[in-house]
Amino acid sequence: MAKKKILFECQHCGLTTPKWMGKCTSCGAWDSFIELNEHQQEVVKQTKKSSSNSAKAISINKIKEESVYRYSSQDKELDMVLGGGIVPGSLTLIGGSPGVGKSTLLLKVGGDIASTGKNVLYVTGEESTGQIKLRANRLNANKDSLYLLSEIRLGQILIEIQEREYDFLIIDSIQTLYSEDISSAPGSVTQVRQITFELMRIAKDKNIAIFIIGHITKEGSIAGPRILEHMVDTVLYFEGDSSQELRILRGFKNRFGSTNEIGVFEMRSDGLVSATDIASRFFNRNSQQSGSALTVIMEGSRPIILEVQALVSESHTPNSKRQATGFDNNRLNMLLALLERKLEIPLSGYDVFINITGGIKITETSADLAILAAILSSFRDRAISKETIFIGEVSLVGDVRDVYGMDVRLREAKMQNISKALVAKKPLEKTGIKTFIVDEVTKLLEWY
Repeated sequence: MAKKKILFECQHCGLTTPKWMGKCTSCGAWDSFIELNEHQQEVVKQTKKSSSNSAKAISINKIKEESVYRYSSQDKELDMVLGGGIVPGSLTLIGGSPGVGKSTLLLKVGGDIASTGKNVLYVTGEESTGQIKLRANRLNANKDSLYLLSEIRLGQILIEIQEREYDFLIIDSIQTLYSEDISSAPGSVTQVRQITFELMRIAKDKNIAIFIIGHITKEGSIAGPRILEHMVDTVLYFEGDSSQELRILRGFKNRFGSTNEIGVFEMRSDGLVSATDIASRFFNRNSQQSGSALTVIMEGSRPIILEVQALVSESHTPNSKRQATGFDNNRLNMLLALLERKLEIPLSGYDVFINITGGIKITETSADLAILAAILSSFRDRAISKETIFIGEVSLVGDVRDVYGMDVRLREAKMQNISKALVAKKPLEKTGIKTFIVDEVTKLLEWY
């Protein structure tokens, strides 16, 4: 008699092992392994086998280039993040914290697409059709070509897709669906993996654009196995606090375009809409107080003027606090050490707090000079003019280095009536802004 083969699967990353482990060696999660039954083991094997079908190699010179057709989502910001529009047959995953606006945005987009004559199916597993109808009334999304389906069984959803031709499909959310062929609970690794595979097959076979809403974990990543992000064509994340009116949609993966673009949306009474005139949304020109400095960052091809705020206060504890919101904390510690070493400013006995307004997270180094300027402004209690911007990367040796796209940044600043710029290198083009060269951090003291 053949010995029964036992498999255990991690419910966080999908790793399978022949024995139980207390800690997953792939994702580091504790007590996340469960035993799979024979049917679940067969599903895992079939999924892996289907995703690795053998094919013969072809010379690249003999392969015909495929042209990607797109149609507009009727939302300018969403089209920008997607690389120009929605690609038929694509599978897109949207993640974000609860209440950030994922369902609101996709219902509005579904109504706008339905108004062009395309059939749209909105599948909800978390709300009833009556609840969706109330939201549609507020979003003005009541269109004859928009169909609602309150269902969590994958088989019934596939039957509905077979009975009527749809151009656009919304799944809200992937964690609520389950396949009756699998005995595990909805949201488990096996269920999410198999359902995503079926949706990907439907999208390619029927040329339907499918958008999937995914919940996120405490760490901020989409819940479920990592294979979920690998299987889809596009991964988008919503950033921003649900208490703020501005939300940012950022692309992390896109097989049909660039991942550097972001979309800025504004939450209004009639739903989540593309923000207009975002140039002045991330800084306050009227308030001129100490601890505030302006900079320009690049999000893809879009320059954005941001306000960097700093608060330096005397510490009353042995260990001074160093905290940053929207900025890397490790880089903040490096900049503070540089201030103490090069400028001999005693910050060891002070608490330092940094905040980037608007909910944007800075990932590039062009804001280093503005961070230092804001810290010095707060430390000396001297306000900086809102007609001055700071652009430059600061190195460990105290040099200020030039950043890419300087001409584009300065042109954007000129459009916002900014007249002075502190940069590391003179720009190649004339932008109409008076530039001051600051190639070392010691020269920054001349402005205080």
